Order: sequence, then C-alpha cells, then structure tokens
Amino acid sequence: MTILYILLAILIFGVLIGIHELGHFMAARLCGVRVLEFSMGMGPKLWGTVSKSGTQVSLRALPIGGYCAMEGEDGESPDPAAFSNAAAWKKLIILAAGAAMNFLLGLLLVGLCYTQVDSFSPPTVTRFMDGCPYEGADGILPGDTFYRVNGERTYLASDVGLYMARSRDGRMDLELIRSGKKVVLEDYPMTTREYTDEVTGEKVMRYGFYFEATESGLWARLKYTWYGAMDFVRMVRLGLTDLLTGAVGVDQMTGVVGIVDMIADVGTQAPSVADGLLNIFYLAAFIAVNLAVMNLLPIPALDGGRIFFLLVTWLAEHILRRRIDPKYEGIVNTAGLVLLMGLMVYVMFNDIARIIRT
Repeated sequence: MTILYILLAILIFGVLIGIHELGHFMAARLCGVRVLEFSMGMGPKLWGTVSKSGTQVSLRALPIGGYCAMEGEDGESPDPAAFSNAAAWKKLIILAAGAAMNFLLGLLLVGLCYTQVDSFSPPTVTRFMDGCPYEGADGILPGDTFYRVNGERTYLASDVGLYMARSRDGRMDLELIRSGKKVVLEDYPMTTREYTDEVTGEKVMRYGFYFEATESGLWARLKYTWYGAMDFVRMVRLGLTDLLTGAVGVDQMTGVVGIVDMIADVGTQAPSVADGLLNIFYLAAFIAVNLAVMNLLPIPALDGGRIFFLLVTWLAEHILRRRIDPKYEGIVNTAGLVLLMGLMVYVMFNDIARIIRT
C-alpha cells in the first residue's frame, strides 16, 4: 500500500505541474501567442500529434511535470505571434496563468475535501473551561468571535490557537466581534494553563475556551473552502517570514522527496483507504496553493521573476525611454535557475538523510 501512495504522490506532482503548464498554454492561445509544443510529462515521447494551430501536443513517459514552449519565449523572434512581440499585458496574463491554475486546483481540492465535512467551527467562543481567567467583560465573553489575533485574520477556530502559539511573550493583540461591534484588547496577557479535559479526564494545556461546530450547509462549505485556501496562502507567507528571520533554518525545508514521503505517511497512517485519500487530497490542495504563491515570488527563473522583469522593462521603456536588452533577463534567469537548482539539490539530500534517520 505504501508503494501505491508513493506512486500517487508522484502522479499528484505531475498533475500539479501539468495543470500549471496548461494555464500558460490556454492563456497563450487566447492571447494569440504561438505555442510550439505543449507536453504532459517529461522524458521520451510516448505519443504526439499536431493541432490545427500547429502546436505539437505530446505525452511523455515521466509523469513529473510538463512544459509549454512558446515562440520567442527566450529571445527575439520575427514572428508577429511570438511571445516576445506580444503586448505587455498579454505577457503578464500568460505568465500569471500557471499560478492561477494551481490556485484554482487547490481551491477545487479543498472544496472536494469539504464535501465530506458535515459542519464547521467558526472562531466564536461558545463556553469556557472551569477556572478560565480570561472570561469577563474586560476579557472574553461567550459569543465573542475572534476577528484578528496579533494582526492575523482568523477564519477558522483552529486559527486562534495557531496564531496565539506564535506569540513569543504571551502578550496578545486581539480584535473581537461582540454583539456586532469590534472590541480591541491590546497587549492582553494570555498563556496556556492546565485544565482537565471533560471528555477524557486527562490533564491538558489549553487557553481555556471552547469552539463548537455550528455552521453547515452549502454556503458554509463554499465559505470555508475559500477560507481554507486563504489559510494556505498565509501559511506560505508565514513560512517564508520564519525562514527569512531565522526562526527556522534552510535545513528544515522540505522538497519533493520529503513531500512524497509525507504524502505516503499521511496515506498509510489513516484508518482507512478512503480517509487516506481524503488526507492526501487535502495535502495536495496545500501543495497546489503553495506552488501558486511560490511561483509568483519575484525570484529569477520563476514566473514571478519574469513578471518582475516585465514590469521593470515596461517602466524603463515608458518612463525612462530606455530599452533593456533581453539578454540581461536571460543572464539573470540563468543565474537564478542555477541557484534554485542548487537549493533543490541541498533540500533533496536533507530529505533523504531525514528519511534514513527515521
């Protein structure tokens, strides 16, 4: 069963990258840019045909991605339908379309997973544990909805504990909605305390308030599908912030090998195959949104880097009246690709070492 989950994980990566390239392909065709080849998969070609528009459509042996090769993508071309000759706004749409498709796929997968959820827990306090010191008019009351915790918008009940736990000094800036009005508690001291779980009778560390599942139905599923996707976007942002500030190290990053192993673990540890698939699809949704956000970062060799260079070029031509030689973009993208590949190799070896140790 583990092997099947590993194969499923590899297939998921292939689909995610294939969907990304499909976004570029569809946008290029809509914008009148000539596509030389659209390939699902990499490596040796298993099947191919030429469309009416002259695009080589290929299916290749390795389900680890794909590509969309456009005329004039990496340099000048005399073809009027070349990417290099397209208007700036068309280039922007084409470059952003891959990430947009990844995000839409992530949104769809979250919605698919939530069809199996009967009800949802909003960040609204329903009651308190015995002895909770935060209950009161100058603190938190039953019915209060957490709107923001330390500046972070809270969509789900699980968000509250997550963003409270990120506080390093136990001082919280809270925004609550109470009877339709906003209540602000600045620098409010909150720490976990030991309580007795009323169900298990065990000692647990909690903040001392309960949230309950109170929302259900189609509207709730649609709303929390969007909230779930937004939570994924924020998790990527917070992860990057932690990396840049040194809260986490590069050696804690996870790459393709680590994610495949994680997907296999999620599947095999589930109580049933159905639960395993549901967990895998939810993780795939996070990966899809992660890819969408990461790909739009202004990093050379990524679509975000190309979009950034496109904006710089447009500003130089329309404001400074100077033309930037396209070869400089090629040099920057090549250097960025080399650095990115180096990071990927480093992370891959860390993943392998981590798997061996465990």
